[in-house]
Amino acid sequence: MNKDEKKSIKKELKRSKLEIINIKWILEITLIAFVISLVFSYISESFIPKANIIISILLLIIVVLIGVIFDMIGVSVQAANEAPFHSMNSRKVKGASVAVKFKKNSDKTSTFCNDVIGDICGIISGTAGSIIAVKLATKYNLNEFNVILIITAIVSSLTIGGKALGKTLAINKSNYILYDVSKFISNFKK
Repeated sequence: MNKDEKKSIKKELKRSKLEIINIKWILEITLIAFVISLVFSYISESFIPKANIIISILLLIIVVLIGVIFDMIGVSVQAANEAPFHSMNSRKVKGASVAVKFKKNSDKTSTFCNDVIGDICGIISGTAGSIIAVKLATKYNLNEFNVILIITAIVSSLTIGGKALGKTLAINKSNYILYDVSKFISNFKK
């Protein structure tokens, strides 16, 4: 290998390292995560303490389900096969172009779904679970520490079990899930 080839290889390696670290994307997703977290936290902190226990539990279940669903979407985007969506896109099948964009940007899509929405839902569900535990302990004159432990364990196990189920479905039915999500999103996209 001559000097010019070595220089060319070094230059290409340096360029590809810079492309891997997309600072703009990292800053954007950090800001998006901050805003979404702020909104979700505000909603949960505003409604759950004031709502009755049944409504609080329903809101908690909804937050856990949102986290599980978005985690499943993120995994399905990673696991899906891009080729069928190109074929569908060439035939102008509704949602196919969105699926191709998601798949081409699977790192960003999965980061948003798994890390931003999924992690925020995990944090919010933990907070909501604690609020519910305190409400239950106060209402029924129970040991607050024990109730918090039990509620935290229940929320954690439901989240983990739900995500395990969702990931299994996402891996085995990735193309179907990606297509259904893309078709749904295409209803809101011009």
